[in-house]
Amino acid sequence: MSNITIDAAVSDLRALLGDRLSTGPSVLDQHSHDEAYTKPVLPDAVAFPETTEEVSQILRICSKHGCPVVPYGVGSSLEGHIVPVQGGVTVDTSRMNTVLQINQSDLDAVVEPGVTRVQLNETLRATGLMFTVDPGADASLGGMAATRASGTNTVRYGTMADNVLALEVVLPDGQIIETGSRARKSSTGYDLTHLFIGSEGTLGIITKLTVKLYGQPEHIAAATCAFADIKSAVDTVIMAIQMGIPMARVELLDALTMKGMNLYNPDMSMPEEPHLFLEFHGSEAGVAEQVETFGAVVEEHGGSGFEWATKTEDRNRLWQARHNAYYASKALRAGCNGVVTDCCVPISALADCLMRATELAAASGFLAPMVGHVGDGNFHLLILVDPDSADELARAKILVEAVNMLALEFGGTVSGEHGIGSGKRKYLPQEHGAAYALMGVLKKAIDPGNIMNPGKLVTLN
Repeated sequence: MSNITIDAAVSDLRALLGDRLSTGPSVLDQHSHDEAYTKPVLPDAVAFPETTEEVSQILRICSKHGCPVVPYGVGSSLEGHIVPVQGGVTVDTSRMNTVLQINQSDLDAVVEPGVTRVQLNETLRATGLMFTVDPGADASLGGMAATRASGTNTVRYGTMADNVLALEVVLPDGQIIETGSRARKSSTGYDLTHLFIGSEGTLGIITKLTVKLYGQPEHIAAATCAFADIKSAVDTVIMAIQMGIPMARVELLDALTMKGMNLYNPDMSMPEEPHLFLEFHGSEAGVAEQVETFGAVVEEHGGSGFEWATKTEDRNRLWQARHNAYYASKALRAGCNGVVTDCCVPISALADCLMRATELAAASGFLAPMVGHVGDGNFHLLILVDPDSADELARAKILVEAVNMLALEFGGTVSGEHGIGSGKRKYLPQEHGAAYALMGVLKKAIDPGNIMNPGKLVTLN
């Protein structure tokens, strides 16, 4: 991409946006990286639109000049999704952060892409409704849709793909389209909504979302229990699912993660053994029955220390500790960086896959704590590396590849929720076969100039 081309685009964008187009060093640096290990790259400029029409005009200008465009939410992604590997303009949607409608009777809301999940739930607090997708980070809903995010509530409420009814999207040439509707089902043509969910900014920029809401449960209970080994914990969850126990959350943390959590949280002193963290939603009587039934399954599989809490502050403390597992795990090795990977396999294969992954990590010589959304078959490996060691980073990437290939061997996928970005693109031909080539056809049809987040997800010839 020539500097003349980008300079011309930046000049036109400055005329459109004024001081909402930034080339300041600190702003460029903020938008040069996400939370992953991908090498940072500075954008040439960062645009801060406030309306869909401004996004449309930005893309018309960038399309005219052939200037790369990278959509940006809050930068919490983990596979280099928002790194502008070819420079160009980053479009930061954080100022498009209005909750436009709350439709209580229909259990849905219409929001701009910069609205975060915490912001939406704060707005919903007085309505008795809630938005359920919780990836841990306070991510923007536009970014969550673009990466097909999920998280701890998925076992009961589903992923972003299950919770988005409609989108407004600006295409690379500036055209504004609407996909889906507020109706709960439709049989009218291609499912374009789900084409853009998970497209990671390679097909357009999401400027409005209609999302599903759920009633806030009457009663909530959280629970923890420990196991001698990972297989017993996973088998407990499988039996609970087969019995139809409606768990709202069920998380697996291995012994290394629990050690890190005890180090990171001074008031925590839990056994350094594999643990399940759970949550149950429903009526008071229903939740009590669920907890009792699950406790019996835990006992059958040799679990111990089954404790549950219903006080909000106790539950929040538990889940805050879980959400901080990344930072807690880094406490195991002072000054380290974390190379993160996630995979997802059929639940019946999860225990065997986890044991094999643990063996691969041990053989590599790394400390690699593991957590998992075990009810979905999804697990995350955090490989702790010396940030100044190129050799360790290279060996960590070899371990990441081995774990991803392991997931495919077990009939799974190389990412259950982190997505592809540039970090996992090389695995897609093996996972998808001829279907991966079709993704390229779709990309070229919608974005023939390859300006939308180039170098990510798919490669155009």
